[in-house]
Parts: sequence; structure tokens; C-alpha cells
Amino acid sequence: MTSTPRHPDLRSQLEKLTTEAFRPELAGIDRMPTLDIARVMNGEDTAVPAAVAERLPEIAAAINAVAARMARGGRLVYAGAGTAGRLGVLDASECPPTFNTAPGQVVGLIAGGPDALVTSVEGAEDSAELARADLTALGLTADDAVVGVSASGRTPYAIGAVRHARALGALTVGLACNAGSALAAAAEHGIEVVTGPELITGSTRLKAGTAQKLVLNMLSTITMIRLGKTYGNLMVDVRASNEKLRARSRRIVALATGAADDAIERALTATDGEVKHAILVLLADVDGPTAARLLEDSGGHLRAALAAARG
Repeated sequence: MTSTPRHPDLRSQLEKLTTEAFRPELAGIDRMPTLDIARVMNGEDTAVPAAVAERLPEIAAAINAVAARMARGGRLVYAGAGTAGRLGVLDASECPPTFNTAPGQVVGLIAGGPDALVTSVEGAEDSAELARADLTALGLTADDAVVGVSASGRTPYAIGAVRHARALGALTVGLACNAGSALAAAAEHGIEVVTGPELITGSTRLKAGTAQKLVLNMLSTITMIRLGKTYGNLMVDVRASNEKLRARSRRIVALATGAADDAIERALTATDGEVKHAILVLLADVDGPTAARLLEDSGGHLRAALAAARG
């Protein structure tokens, strides 16, 4: 007996998606020499930055909105399934060591939970209810920003997260790789980076995944720039949690101040290794507690603290 498909219209939906389109000209790719396949794949990837460039105004608007929420204490939350979810978790996990964000300030949610990072959790991406439960567990508020990520733009988990967040008054962003997506339509800020059919039909970990990574890089990095987490292009809020990062901290202070090594070591010692504070100690000729107060008064913005110190 033939079973009835659970979603009888899903095949027709997928056939309409650009990311799922079949490319007959690549049907013989498995018979090509390895170097030729690599050249074709590399050529495909070169189109991704151009696709992202077309959406820069929408990306910038979303970043400004996210930064405004985070400046008043809100969180940045990514929500996605599969590759999209993993990319969100990756971006979130890199914010504490890079920008010294507080625990839970940038969060990555993946359908199916942590197990889904390394293995497939069947059915998780199809559950909007699961997304609502995950956001409820976070205690989501109107001060937060939720970014739903889905290459197809139709993943129920990502759409459910955005709809639930928007109903609570949170800022919402929908990042998809197909035009006219339900995800972008559900969000306050829709970003559709159309990367076209994949080298391997439907394998959206390829061009679509690369595009999502580029956009998430922009969302987190430029938001942190807006929040004063950098001084110029220096990571002055870097958390020195290992020897490499401690060496990087000393180098950042040197680049920002031009001070001698012994002066840098004294400043870092006086500020418990806080790079931003050490720079202020050296450039404004203040002690560690004064540097801490000036930075607190300026909301963590080093340029503003320097201006206040100099009168």
C-alpha cells in the first residue's frame, strides 16, 4: 500500500526555489577531473559577494536596528535549522572572545538543540512550535533582536521564531537565499541574498551557506563596531583567554598607542589585562580606576572616553 506524503505540496514548493534548481549543464560533473571540478566550484563561489552586495542597504538597515536594541541592553538571537542554524551558533560563539560580549548577549539557536550541531535531528526544522519554545526558554523580550536564517526561506523553525519574536515586539530579521520568501515577509527586516542554483542540486551548504556566513559576519561585526567594541579596526574588547590572545592584546595596545613594551605591560597590569582600559591609561595619562570610570560613563566607547579625559 502506498503511503500518503506528509506534505504533498512540498515537492512542488521545492521545485520553485532557485536554490533547489537542477542544472543540466553540470550533470556530468562526476566524470570531470578533480582540478576542473575545483575550478567550476571556485567560479561559482565568486558570484556570492556580488549577490550580497545587492542587499547591502537592507543589511545596513538591519544592523542599525540591531545595534539600537543591543545598546539598550537587548540580545542578538540567531535561529535556524541545519547549516543555517550551525552558522548562527558559530557566529554567536565567536562574539565573546572577539568582542568580550557578556554571556548570553549573542545567542545561536539551532532546531533540535546542541545535538543538531553534529548530527541531523529529524523533524526539528519543521516545527514552529519548537522555535517558540526555544525563545520562551530564553525569556525573549521586546528589547531583543531575532534573526531567522534559512536558505530556502520556508523553514518552519526559522519562520516560527521570527513570527513569535515579532508578536512579542522584538526586532526581527529574516535572512534567506530565495526571492519572495515567507521568512523575509514575516520579518520587519527582510534580506534575500539570491545566490542561484547550487553546484550540487539543493546543497545549500555551498553558495547559500557562504552568503549567509558573509551576512552574519556583517551583522555581528558592524553591530559591535557601532557599540564601541572596536577602536578603528582594532579589537580593543578582545578577551585574552589564552596565550595567543594575550600576545594579540599587547600588540593591539602597541598599535593604538605606539608605547614601549614596558609601558604596555604596566598599563595592562594596572587594568587587569583590559585592552581598552590600558589604551586609555596610556593615551590619556590616567590611572586604571579613572580609565574604568571614564569608559563606564561613555558607554564603553573608547573615543568618547578619550575626548572626556582630554576635556
